[in-house]
Amino acid sequence: MSDHVVPHFHNDAGVPVIEIGSKEFMCVGANPPFDHPHVFLDLGNDNEIICPYCST
Repeated sequence: MSDHVVPHFHNDAGVPVIEIGSKEFMCVGANPPFDHPHVFLDLGNDNEIICPYCST
């Protein structure tokens, strides 16, 4: 069992940028039925990352 929870983020408003307070997270696009495959993203040492599905 995992020792930490990976935050989930969605972009129902369709904004181009979402600021979060986590280095590891999961992008789900928008809420169902408008979601995309759930993508786990890790910023590593970077300050920003672009979701390969929704480009947020």
